[in-house]
Amino acid sequence: MLTAAPPAAAPDAQKLAALSSAADVFIGFLFALGLGASGMLKPSKVVGFLSVLGGTWDPSLMFVMGGALLVVLPTFQWALRRTKAPLCSTCYELPTKKSLDANLILGSLVFGVGWGIGGICPGPALVALASLQPQVALFVAAMLLGMRLDHTVEAVACMVNNNMKAAQKQVS
Repeated sequence: MLTAAPPAAAPDAQKLAALSSAADVFIGFLFALGLGASGMLKPSKVVGFLSVLGGTWDPSLMFVMGGALLVVLPTFQWALRRTKAPLCSTCYELPTKKSLDANLILGSLVFGVGWGIGGICPGPALVALASLQPQVALFVAAMLLGMRLDHTVEAVACMVNNNMKAAQKQVS
């Protein structure tokens, strides 16, 4: 089927999408390298960091996180002041929500419990998939299933809420 030529802006959008994808791959590679170099791919290293009261505390990951913050915070603030948009997007997408709510608190708790039970942090788990270890694949599969379940529960809750509002309007 013949189609009309795309608008003149399409090549720019395609270039932006390609640049964004290339940046994502590069950043993901850099992140994976950092996780590997810092030892965060080893559950024992992370458990050692989290064992503050266990007598075997390993504070080295604190320096990994601190070092990352020392680089990213001033760089991000500089970029926000100096540029109107990031290189690979048309605008900065900054969070607008400033309050703590039940979803954030519950999500943090579930994240921590999952990390504690599994002994694997979700980010490093994705990188560790390359090791082809069955326990890592099982963890990632369970994580993805949990994310899907959360999405489904959220959609059902939204539908119930909308139905309740519609019913209240009909009663009024």
